[in-house]
Amino acid sequence: MQVEKPVFEPVSVQRKSLLWYKLQKNPMTLVGILLVTALTVIAIFAPCIAPSDPVKINILDRLEAPSVKHPFGTDEVGRDILTRVIYGARLSLGVGITAVVIAGLIGSSIGAVSGYWGGTVDQIIMRIMDIILSFPTLVLAMTLAATLGPNLINAMLAIAVVKIPVYVRLARSEALSVRERLYVKAAKTFGLPDWYIIIRHIIPNTITPVIIQTTLDLGDVILLVATLGFLGLGAQPPQPEWGTMISTGFKHMIDQWWYPTFPGLAIFLAVVGFNLLGDGLRDILDPKSAR
Repeated sequence: MQVEKPVFEPVSVQRKSLLWYKLQKNPMTLVGILLVTALTVIAIFAPCIAPSDPVKINILDRLEAPSVKHPFGTDEVGRDILTRVIYGARLSLGVGITAVVIAGLIGSSIGAVSGYWGGTVDQIIMRIMDIILSFPTLVLAMTLAATLGPNLINAMLAIAVVKIPVYVRLARSEALSVRERLYVKAAKTFGLPDWYIIIRHIIPNTITPVIIQTTLDLGDVILLVATLGFLGLGAQPPQPEWGTMISTGFKHMIDQWWYPTFPGLAIFLAVVGFNLLGDGLRDILDPKSAR
């Protein structure tokens, strides 16, 4: 009688099974993934999806209510709001993701250096970060955007600057733990330079919490982009940006409710999607929940 040998699944298959199991246990994460995926597809293929030109003016169709021809209605100069909301996804998501990536890369690098070196360097860096964090995020972003000049690029840079301290503190706390591990001490013993240890060992081992934080911050950054646009410090007309559309449409809120409503709904869905995705990634990548 032959005894069948147990069949072991490859590690990659086990990880995929564990990932799918965690996603099934948290259906809201799937909702977040679907929302983010849908918004990303809309942003990438905006020229193919949009029914018309986002800046084309047609005075004869100004302030029309939602209809078959214009599902989201039109604005004060006859531009199709659905088209502008679709193109607005490209601007809002593009600026938000770029700002978060810049803040994450710069902040995690500074935090890794600060946590690894410690001493005077760490004290100077952290005091500068504390000064930046002492200001309300929106107020500081408004100040920087107004100083640099009201346009979308400057708004993106202002948001990236105010978000850097978050990643510095996060990466520093991880670096303080990683630098005490045996492989880092062994690397020092063998005389490897500090820059090599930071790039090869410190930064890669602090990247997981940074990725989770970037996902969670995307919703907040999209809100900041829209807020600066609403205040006239971000995208400038006729750019189809959600915050700018709400700012203009707010004047017509009573009689033409659809004007600010649909851009606001787009912001709501984007923020909810990224928050749900960030919470799900935190649960999946958390070592304590990986058991």
